[in-house]
Amino acid sequence: MSFTILSKDKETAARLGVIETQHGSVPTPVFMPVGTQGTVKALTHRTVEELGADIILGNTYHLYLRPGHELIREFGGLHKFISWNKPILTDSGGFQVFSMSDLNKVTEEGVKFSSHIDGSKHMLTPEKSIEIQQALGSDIIMAFDECTPYPATEQQTLESLNLTTRWAHRCRDAFNKESGSLLFGIVQGGMFPTLRTKSSHELQEIDFDGFALGGLSVGEPKDLMFEIIDHTVPTLPEGKPHYLMGAGMPADIVKAVALGIDMFDCVLPTRNARNGYVFTESGKMIIKHAKYRMDSNPLDIDCQCYTCRNFSRAYLRHLFQSGEITAAILLTIHNLYFYLDLIRQIRESLQSGNFYEWYKENLPRYEEGYKG
Repeated sequence: MSFTILSKDKETAARLGVIETQHGSVPTPVFMPVGTQGTVKALTHRTVEELGADIILGNTYHLYLRPGHELIREFGGLHKFISWNKPILTDSGGFQVFSMSDLNKVTEEGVKFSSHIDGSKHMLTPEKSIEIQQALGSDIIMAFDECTPYPATEQQTLESLNLTTRWAHRCRDAFNKESGSLLFGIVQGGMFPTLRTKSSHELQEIDFDGFALGGLSVGEPKDLMFEIIDHTVPTLPEGKPHYLMGAGMPADIVKAVALGIDMFDCVLPTRNARNGYVFTESGKMIIKHAKYRMDSNPLDIDCQCYTCRNFSRAYLRHLFQSGEITAAILLTIHNLYFYLDLIRQIRESLQSGNFYEWYKENLPRYEEGYKG
């Protein structure tokens, strides 16, 4: 398993690369569709693969509670259980338990929490998170961290960072290096550059296979998020993947690639599709608006996805207004195609050596089209 940088942009920190895993190659930059429960909502795996996804993301917390990692282990791991033969990244479950602050208690050992399903009591520790992910057979496993909330004081952030570092050591000790999986550490430090540097350096001493930026896209202003990314990425090892967790508006991805980010995941394309929010090259579209009632155009004039090649805005609006499941399916196909095509355009521009020109031409359009 390895990460190879194939080329680098001369004007920015963007780079073209490939991650080798036990279930295949992942070209970078890459967008990972979120398959929380072992499925990308509203789509079959065949559709996700046909759309061009090279890797999907699964959720440790949800799969642990239901159907249970032991059951999935009995089926031969998550790949066999869900019939997905390409790579899978699983998050550690940390973000989910910390996002339910009224249901959890953080200790040095780990996090005690109550299941959102039935109220049952559980303890998720660094060792347990690694055990679950290795039972799932994930290709890329995330270390268990404490996601620092926003806002937080510098002292609160430091204490959280130190806990994440101690947990990171325990994750590395619990990780079976012979499993064939890759283990990524998660850089914390909130909105404090010096603490981000501290976290980055401490995690590098543990020697992870890749590094994620956690604790971003948690409510902070976008300008501040990019300041932290711009500060943190140069502190990371160049020869290992850089993963920005959870951020995902189109302009965010474009700007983060230019700052040296290789990997992205976000629920926006799928969640927004189910709510009638459509991503297009000319900006956002809210399909329920009355102006689309008699509109015979596709969602996006130049889009080549199945939805745009076959259906009008008027029909899609009708399905959405009628509460038809087909609306969620067709809009999700389009939104996920849009995101994966955006990544394809970025990779092609890096391969041809004109990323900076592509960036200057397209970033303003993505920023303007998705304001508000």
